[in-house]
Order: sequence, then structure tokens, then C-alpha cells
Amino acid sequence: MAELVKSKEMINFLESGIYRFISNFTFMDPVRVLNASDYTQFRVSHSVYYNRFFECEDKEKTRVSTSSKKRKRKERKPYTLNERERSADQRHQEAKPLLLKAHEVLLGAKDLLHCISNLKSDGGDDDSCCSNGIRESCIEDGKKQSFVELGSVWQAPLYEISINHREENMTTADSGSSLGVSRLVPAFNNLVMNESCDDVEAKILNNRYVLPGNSCFFMSDLKQIHDLIPADTDSGFNLIVIDPPWENGSARQKSLYPTLPNRYFLSLPIKQLTHTKGALVALWVTNREKLRTFVEKELFPLWGVSYSAIFYWLKVKADGSLINELDLFHHRPYECLLLGYCHGEKMNTELTSTYKHLEENQVIISVPGEYSRKPPVGKLLMDYLPGTGPARCIELFAREMFAGWTSWGNEPLHFQEVSYFVNRSTNDG
Repeated sequence: MAELVKSKEMINFLESGIYRFISNFTFMDPVRVLNASDYTQFRVSHSVYYNRFFECEDKEKTRVSTSSKKRKRKERKPYTLNERERSADQRHQEAKPLLLKAHEVLLGAKDLLHCISNLKSDGGDDDSCCSNGIRESCIEDGKKQSFVELGSVWQAPLYEISINHREENMTTADSGSSLGVSRLVPAFNNLVMNESCDDVEAKILNNRYVLPGNSCFFMSDLKQIHDLIPADTDSGFNLIVIDPPWENGSARQKSLYPTLPNRYFLSLPIKQLTHTKGALVALWVTNREKLRTFVEKELFPLWGVSYSAIFYWLKVKADGSLINELDLFHHRPYECLLLGYCHGEKMNTELTSTYKHLEENQVIISVPGEYSRKPPVGKLLMDYLPGTGPARCIELFAREMFAGWTSWGNEPLHFQEVSYFVNRSTNDG
């Protein structure tokens, strides 16, 4: 019977990208999740999605092989934690048994480990889980287009995005010939929609992007976010995922993306974006105690969000090992997703009777992609949305898009560049 259950979980994983353990632990392959539900004409490439992770792995092998030539570093003196660091460590110690158990459960799933060990070779795109060759990833030459820079120049309102109709495919675009049918709309400070059920290709200047079906984005800075507030709360959102660019020394040093001071996030119009029957708010945070305290004492109360649960995102390598030691203070191998509800105009009694209650301390396990890219947790949150109508979902500070979602930020097309995708027709062949 145990083997039968495992087999069913693997079948579900191959189809959906989600492997649910018996307890409150879940393994996710973000690429499979996206390809199963968000794209029809294209596929997200495993080898490109996980490129940063495997580059780091190769560098680590090189570093280890040459370490014998280097002198041993002097032992550092014991470091005394300050008050905030002690509070952060206390949170860590409370979460540690849960995270260790989740990791233990993963290491016991041999069939799953065998499958994910082939991520680098795009094995996830085959039903067999195994592949000997690395597929073409359509990586284009040249530097990526920076929408942060593009949107800050005076010409920004003049830039247009060309959205190709469903019948226009990449073959036409690759040939360099002009497309017969396309729609031109302003790229910035404008709600750009793909109303087709299928994903389509779009173009800004000389760069191409893939837009999922029934999706839309609003590319602007923080001052324009109020343009997204619906005139009627019945058109509001019942799932609001937020991945703020928190001040972060590593991101600043690497110039990966611009960060903002905490006070800027107080102005987010969460209440105004919330649906009449309420919204589930999911906020990504780091493990800094100053940040956690800010969210609990200032941010959530000002937004009108009542805390409900915490999810942990545990990051592992393709062999199942943690990306860092669990107790490594400043580089712990997990991040937190704080969840709470923002009540709409309906009575609280009606709100609380129409959704499945969140279970505290769930763990999502996955191999991380590029720096700061989060796994698509929306699929795991759908059961907890207030109300009985269809899901209305938005991501704030988004850097990618999902089918059926609204994405807002100053670079929502960042991970939609065509270099992250392969053509589904050639991939399936």
C-alpha cells in the first residue's frame, strides 16, 4: 500500500510539479508547476531556470579542488549576539525541529530524489524524468533589458509593447519578417492584458517576452500603484502576494535590483485592493528580526491584516541536501511567507465561514532558481481564499507573470524574457 501511495504521488508530481507528503510538507518543482498550468505554446526551461544554482555548484567544486593550495584561515573569535540577533535565533530554534523533519521526509522519498537529480539536464520536461541531453534554451545574445532604467527616462510614456495574436508564433518572429497581426499598447503606467486563453509573444524595442494566458501586468513605480484600485470592491482581489524589495546588503552589493526602506511599504493600498469578501495576504520576508518586528507591529496592523500562519520555504540542492547549513546565522537555507487576512466589507462571520482555515507551520521545499525568485506558491494557497467566487489574484513587486493573475511592479516582465523559455512544439518532439 505504501508503494501504491508513493506511486500516486509521483504521478501527480509529474503532472503538476507538486509532491505532497502525508504531513504538512510539500515539495515543488516550480518549472513543472508553471508548465502544467500557465503555458500552452511555450515551456519554461529547466536548464535556464536553475542556471544560477548549478553555476554556484560548479564554482563550489572548483573552490574545493583548489582549497588545498590555500593557507588555512585564522579561527574567528566567538561572536556575541545582540538583542535582535538573539530574538532572531530564538525564532530559528523554534522552527528548526520542523525544518529538520521536513528535510528528513524529503531524503526518505527516494523516487522523488531520483527525479529531481536530473533537473540540470531538463529531465523534468520528460515523462520519464530522465534525459541525457541538455535542450536548447533559446538564450539570446546581449544584455538583458532593464525596465527599471527604461521606465525612469522621460521617454517612458512613449514606449509601446507589441502583443502578437495567438496564431503568430515564434517561427515568424525568428525569421525576422514582420508580423501580420499585432496590437500596440503603452508599456508603462498602463494595464497590459493578454485576453487569450493561450500564452502569446510580445515585443518591446528589440526584446521578446512571453505573456501567460488571461494575464495582465501594470508596470510602474510605487507612485502609480493606486491606479490599480478597482472602482467596485467586488472587482477587488482575494489573493494578494507581496514580495517587497526589502533593504538587503547582498542585493545592493550585487546591484541585482533596487531596494526600498521599510517605510515605503506602509503606503501600499492593501485595503483598497481587497475584495468585498476579504483577501488572503501572503508576504515574503527575510529572517532579519528588525524586519519581522516591523511587519508584526506596524505593517500588518496598518494594512488591516490579521496574522494567521507562517509557511517556510526550505531551499535544497538537486541531491536533496540543504543549500547552506541550517544554523548558518546570516545565510540560513530558508525564507518565510507570512499569511494573514484583510477583511472586506462583508461581515467577519460570513468571511470566516467561506474558506478553509490555514494550517500553521507548513514547509514548501524546492530547488531555488535565480536570486530572489520565489516559487509559485499561488497554487498552494487557492484553498484558503475567502469567498465562493473565482480567484482574483495579484502579485505586488512582481518580476514574473502567471496565468489569470495581475502582476504589478517596475519590472514584471523580468522573468518573462523569451530566453527563459523553449518552444513547446520543439520541446515535445
